[in-house]
Formats: sequence, structure tokens, C-alpha cells
Amino acid sequence: MDRATVNAFCATLPGAECSEPFGPGHDIWKVGGKIFAALGAEGRGVSVKCADVETAEMLRESGFYEKAPYFHRSWVLVPFGGSSEEDVRHRVQISYDLIRGSLPKKVRETLPARPSG
Repeated sequence: MDRATVNAFCATLPGAECSEPFGPGHDIWKVGGKIFAALGAEGRGVSVKCADVETAEMLRESGFYEKAPYFHRSWVLVPFGGSSEEDVRHRVQISYDLIRGSLPKKVRETLPARPSG
């Protein structure tokens, strides 16, 4: 898994938008104005949100994930090369679903529908 593949996957998520608010090379993916995935300029991996701090700690303790720089403790960095493409997609999808689900109802209603099935 690499940066281009993560960006391509994020682009398929309904309502997802990419910007570079932290400068060139920092791909920040948002839904409803809230970050769900971040790829830093150093290109080590993708930072994603977990359901809670405990889940993030468990994932870090597994040895496959790292602390996400500059983010709350409920976020992890999924390093490229250390995780399968399926695992990276799964973590990004969970993060997207968590962020989208936490948006106010009025904001969620303005987003494109999620594909069914």
C-alpha cells in the first residue's frame, strides 16, 4: 500500500474531499469538514481515527501501528509496508464511518448517500 493507493481509495468515499491545509505534500481527507485520514509529507503511512483511546492503544501494542503524530490518542498511524492493503482500507473505512457518523444530522443530510450493500 502506498500514498497513491490510499488517496485513490479515499476519493471513492461519498463526500470525501482532499486538501493541503498544512502545506504541500500533506494530503488531508475530510468528510463534512472533519478529518478522517491524513497522509504526512514524510510518506510513512496514513493516520486514522479509532473508536476510542483504548482501541488505539490496543492497536499500537500489537506492534503494527504507531502513535499518529499531532493527533489525539484515539488516532493511529498505519505505516506503509507494515500492513496489508486490505488492513489499510479497513482502517480508513472505519475512520471515515466514525467521523461521518459523528457529524451533526444537518451536515450528514447534505452528503452523498453511502452505497448500499
